[in-house]
Amino acid sequence: MRVTLKDIAAEAGVSMMTVSNVINGNRARVSPRTIARVERIVAERGYVPNTSARSLAARSSRLIALLVPAAGEDDLTLSPHNVAILGHVERELRRHDYHLILRGVADRSETAQAFKSWNLDGAVLLGFLDEEIDRLGADTTGRVAVVAIDSYSANPLTTGVRSDDFTGTRLATEHLIGLGHRRIVFAGPAFSDVGVVRRRFDGFARAHADAGLAVDDALVTEVTATTYDHGVELGARLREDHPGATAVVATADILAVGVIAGLVESGADVPGEVSVVGFDDLDVGAYVTPRLTTVAQDVRRKAAVAVEMLLGAIERDEHPAAPVSLDVRLVERASTAPPPA
Repeated sequence: MRVTLKDIAAEAGVSMMTVSNVINGNRARVSPRTIARVERIVAERGYVPNTSARSLAARSSRLIALLVPAAGEDDLTLSPHNVAILGHVERELRRHDYHLILRGVADRSETAQAFKSWNLDGAVLLGFLDEEIDRLGADTTGRVAVVAIDSYSANPLTTGVRSDDFTGTRLATEHLIGLGHRRIVFAGPAFSDVGVVRRRFDGFARAHADAGLAVDDALVTEVTATTYDHGVELGARLREDHPGATAVVATADILAVGVIAGLVESGADVPGEVSVVGFDDLDVGAYVTPRLTTVAQDVRRKAAVAVEMLLGAIERDEHPAAPVSLDVRLVERASTAPPPA
């Protein structure tokens, strides 16, 4: 049978309020002897607080939704970067006694449904286009606190955290230019005037401009999706599609690793003939051969800041006026070298 608060109070010879105060950390008016007795009985009886009752009393569900785009009803694909974010967000929320719900959103109407159907305290948006985030209003989110990760949307309802995407690809491209590369492919998904990929392209373009070079539009290569398989396809045809190209800047590590595999399958030497740089510094980059030169972003810190901002809005009604941008750095490994003579 489930041990109740009443059972603990009866055995300890104190009121249910005293037991509740001990369990919830409100111990200012409880003697050390009573605290020790209640804690001993709680441990011996294996008491587990009733989360539903606590939530009802506090008018808080302690539920946080992580919403991610889904290609369709039967398809929820998370990139390695987003999987890492998911793990770190869950851990940070668990440390603060919150619970995470993962939900894929295939249609815009599902976003409103998620906010209105669940008794959420907050929501984290991950992987949505800025155009989609721009359209979110109070009529959709209600009173739910919302934080967006990796967003450049100006929507004040979703102010969140991102990495310095512009500086990241600028550093990567400067590294390649410094090695002597002049025909550099930019590989990533389609992008508009705003967003993560746009900022990464802008950093790529700035590095060229600073070196007195022009970006060759023919070397800006679009992939259907940021996946390993699409990277392999790109790498396999890269020398045929872009004769004379000696380097690739990919917008994600998983794409870069695929490009390396495709290049090797096509008979190219990496980095002897073609150098490759990724973005993320995920574990996969250190496991492949050659080990991947990449832009390191602090995914753990990004998740921690997102949770910190979200809980600030939930618990203290704090709403930052500007997003937080985290520093990045270049990690040089074996996938880059001077171009062939």
